[in-house]
Amino acid sequence: MPEEWSAAVDDALVGALLRRAEESRVGADRVVLLVDGRSGSGKTTLARRLVAAWPGALGPVQLVHLDDVYPGWHGLAAASRVVEESLLVGREPGWTTWDWEGDVPGERRTLDPAVSVVVEGAGSLTRASSGLASLSVWLELDAGERRRRALARDGAAYEPWWEVWAGQEEAHLAAERPRSLADVVVRVPVTPVPTSMPPPSPAR
Repeated sequence: MPEEWSAAVDDALVGALLRRAEESRVGADRVVLLVDGRSGSGKTTLARRLVAAWPGALGPVQLVHLDDVYPGWHGLAAASRVVEESLLVGREPGWTTWDWEGDVPGERRTLDPAVSVVVEGAGSLTRASSGLASLSVWLELDAGERRRRALARDGAAYEPWWEVWAGQEEAHLAAERPRSLADVVVRVPVTPVPTSMPPPSPAR
């Protein structure tokens, strides 16, 4: 059963997860850290903060965003297979990027199999990949807030595809049950939406 935490994506959460990563390390082996969750839950933000604060005791670290791996808007399941079969295994792990503007495969990128790696993205945590990970994290956030954040980030480019992508996430949840595979489930609180309106004037 995963540990369940309620925490914002902040320095305290990053520090706690990095301590867990250090504890999970076996000898001098590299650390493999997976961050999964539905769109808009904060995966990319968390992964970037983890890498920025990565402790020197764990050596260097590589970061992979599955946004660079998905082969288009119907590619969640394909990217999951890449994580299992190519990113985390083999003597020359890597992936073929996706050119979103051209809607065609891009360049090949490789990873150093001896160096720690953080992989973030919907679909990164599966039964197969969990067995290759030192630490796996599932991020959970209110559905309405996730949508608000995702569309604020990607805007018009994402909105027509929201339901298509959500359907693939549902299929991933049903097939792999990533929440139950995670070592840590982080329930992220809803952030109040800022307003540009001035506060009301006090009554006179």
